[in-house]
Amino acid sequence: MLKKIFFKLPRSIMKLFLPIIFKILIKLKLNRRVINFLQEKSYFSNHSHNFHKEIKCLLKNGKIIALDVGAQGGFNSDNFFPSKYNNFFEFILVEPIQSEAEKMKNNKYMINKALWSSKMKKQIYLLDNRLGSSSMYEPDEKKFDLHDIKKKELKNFKVTRTVEVECDTLENSLKELNIKNLDYLKIDTQGAELEILKGIGDYRPVLIKIEAHIFSMYKDTPEWYQLLNRLYELNYLIIDWKGIGKHRTRIAAEMDLLFIPNFNNKEGEKKIVDNLDKFISLLLIFGQLNILKTILKRLKIEIINIDKYEDLYFN
Repeated sequence: MLKKIFFKLPRSIMKLFLPIIFKILIKLKLNRRVINFLQEKSYFSNHSHNFHKEIKCLLKNGKIIALDVGAQGGFNSDNFFPSKYNNFFEFILVEPIQSEAEKMKNNKYMINKALWSSKMKKQIYLLDNRLGSSSMYEPDEKKFDLHDIKKKELKNFKVTRTVEVECDTLENSLKELNIKNLDYLKIDTQGAELEILKGIGDYRPVLIKIEAHIFSMYKDTPEWYQLLNRLYELNYLIIDWKGIGKHRTRIAAEMDLLFIPNFNNKEGEKKIVDNLDKFISLLLIFGQLNILKTILKRLKIEIINIDKYEDLYFN
């Protein structure tokens, strides 16, 4: 009884002091900085857990097959999940820019073409001062204001050159590598995400991380809701999102979105059950504890005990 009171007391005190603290932060013009800092720390709070033992038990000697589209810097270069789990993946990198592909030539699997909805040739607009923002779509300076791009930063978003590249579909590219199943798909291609998904064929990963532009800084990119609609048509549900970069809107101009098979219908349930070891491993790696517990309970699956782990995001 005393233990429960002891742990509840700090929360009760915090509720009393938070309004006062907030007023002080407003006066000091620090409120958004502090909130953004806490949101960032909260989002990745489950990184403090270590699921190595559970994942090894699930995968045994197997690997999670991952396709990283937009792999500049290497696999998981944005550290969206802890790099301590990288060794559980067999990854395929996609990098059509030859100079960048050369840096990753020692990887076992590489796709040196761009991915698109069909086989063709296309121009990439290269931003050598900010290579990660290069795109199949031309930057539109008129839209930079919503991304809070300062005048001194404009040179970083100038197109320095265009390069013609070979394009093929995701499905064709994986079949050429004799990859029969795909477990994890990450697409970060500055607006080309929808066109790439159109070429997915029969591949159905159990987790998809994809970038969406709510307010795109490129010309003629598809609207972000079209991307979501496509994923819902493929029988996926969104389970999480995280804002990326600077913005002048109350929501982020760009977001990373996480999708899993739609566990609310039989087709999605079957996809999860048929790939249970990979599905559980991926949700542990990405720190999605509460949703994982809920799905396992709903499907009456007790393959592994994760109840001992608290989802710290909700603390």
